[in-house]
Amino acid sequence: MLDSLIVPLLVTTDLPPDADLAEFGVLLAETARTLPFDAFLAGRVFWLDRPVLPEQRPAAETELRFAAMLGYVAASGSGHETREVVTTVRRAATSAIAARYGAGAAAPAVLAIRERDIHERTPDTALYVDTRDATPDLVTATRAYL
Repeated sequence: MLDSLIVPLLVTTDLPPDADLAEFGVLLAETARTLPFDAFLAGRVFWLDRPVLPEQRPAAETELRFAAMLGYVAASGSGHETREVVTTVRRAATSAIAARYGAGAAAPAVLAIRERDIHERTPDTALYVDTRDATPDLVTATRAYL
């Protein structure tokens, strides 16, 4: 078994109103490939839209939409610290979101959270995403938490 650190994560950002949730999830999951260590990111993405009254629908076409991902990042190798892994994921996610959405999106917040929060707060309708073709040992270790 591979030596790794698995960190429960919350990633949130505002996206342009026409953004696709599944595309956003894949974008985040694939950022694991850009990290300076072997990594696997898996989780579920969903919209955190503000509550609106029926007469307020549809939302304004120019209004940003709040998206979130709750999941895990696994960092291969010994000596990793949670803070370092979260900071590295934040940098990679910020670069990927800026490259894809430009000024139409906000820089993401990337936070280490409690594992329990992932299970309690992920909506049933959230879409599952993960890093494709990641190291099998990292995938196996992380999926045990999902």
